[in-house]
Amino acid sequence: MKFQLDEPQGGNTIHRHDTRSVWVNGTEHRNSLLVPWQGTVEDWRLTRFEDLTEAHFERIRALKPELVIFGSGSRIRFARPQLYRALIEARIGMETMDIGAACRTYNVLASEGRAVLAALLIED
Repeated sequence: MKFQLDEPQGGNTIHRHDTRSVWVNGTEHRNSLLVPWQGTVEDWRLTRFEDLTEAHFERIRALKPELVIFGSGSRIRFARPQLYRALIEARIGMETMDIGAACRTYNVLASEGRAVLAALLIED
């Protein structure tokens, strides 16, 4: 008999993903997005990895997660550390993964009640 909830109460859950979209709480998203452990899922306004700027990570810092899971698209690509300096200075951890691994890892951490945020790049 299972006594653990499948979904965290009041939190966001990623239900499905592919290379062009991610489903959060049953809603399909076809643009890059920020998925906080609780609260509103936000458009990240990013269409290409090469367009990442410091401002993209400043926006994440403002949401105050303890850990960021960066889904860099269909393959792993690492952002230059100077781009996410705001996270480093705020002592917010960041892990980079492909989008599938990022979605799975986010769900595990969110189900544990962690203050995690998935920053998911969906490229055109």
